[in-house]
Amino acid sequence: MMEYTSLPINTQDKIMPRTGFLEVENLVKSYPTPDKDDFVVLDGVNLTIGEDEYISVIGHSGCGKSTLLKIIAGLEKATSGSVKLDGKEIRQPGAERMMVFQNYSLLPWLTVRENIRLAVDEVLKNANRAEKISIVNEHLAMVNLTAAADKYPDEISGGMKQRVGIARALAIRPKMLLMDEPFGALDALTRGKLQRQVLDIWENNRQAVMMITHDVDEAIYMSDRIVLMTNGPNATIGEILEVPFSHPRDRAAMRNSKEYFELRNHALNFLDRYFTQDE
Repeated sequence: MMEYTSLPINTQDKIMPRTGFLEVENLVKSYPTPDKDDFVVLDGVNLTIGEDEYISVIGHSGCGKSTLLKIIAGLEKATSGSVKLDGKEIRQPGAERMMVFQNYSLLPWLTVRENIRLAVDEVLKNANRAEKISIVNEHLAMVNLTAAADKYPDEISGGMKQRVGIARALAIRPKMLLMDEPFGALDALTRGKLQRQVLDIWENNRQAVMMITHDVDEAIYMSDRIVLMTNGPNATIGEILEVPFSHPRDRAAMRNSKEYFELRNHALNFLDRYFTQDE
């Protein structure tokens, strides 16, 4: 049987110190309630991510995984603990951390090209017009949307909309990409194609990625490590699994391997242990 990096709750970094590009230390997120006790969403989260590492976070609904992503994005503030990127405390949103949402978040009155250009204009203020045009064209080509550049969001498919969101996020050259269920609204065929396309882009332009997903197969296929969250409230990291497959990856070959099934079953067994009928 394979051995995984599967550690007791709240002890991952203490047992196996790991220096990282993103460092989350003793993070707690709670909300006040009318009662005396606060509602604790996240409790004692410790995690480090390398500057070119692809991480997936999985857990049942209500485990705080999207809240964790928003804190890293600077959209929410931790109650206590710290989150640092490249040694600097994260206190607010910043262009070095870009998010890709499940619901596309495109401006419907702008074309595909204009949606990407808007982000470039806002962030890369020192670039001249020719440089901005080149950046937009480069990222349109990167996600195979050059032919659809002048179409509006309501004229393209869901998969194409999500590719616009990914191109827009990557065009401003962020240090870290944050993705909240980026393939969740897509049909199975489109989802698989876009997973491969995103992985191709990442393999050729490595950066830190943190992706929220409910799909164990997706996490294994795309990630270097998988973070398994316990149930909320008071959710934390239960286990971190190392994915033993090198990049680039062959989905069919992976799925036929013994290692794949062992890792998949390990993750599913963890989630089954934390499943409740109240979910």
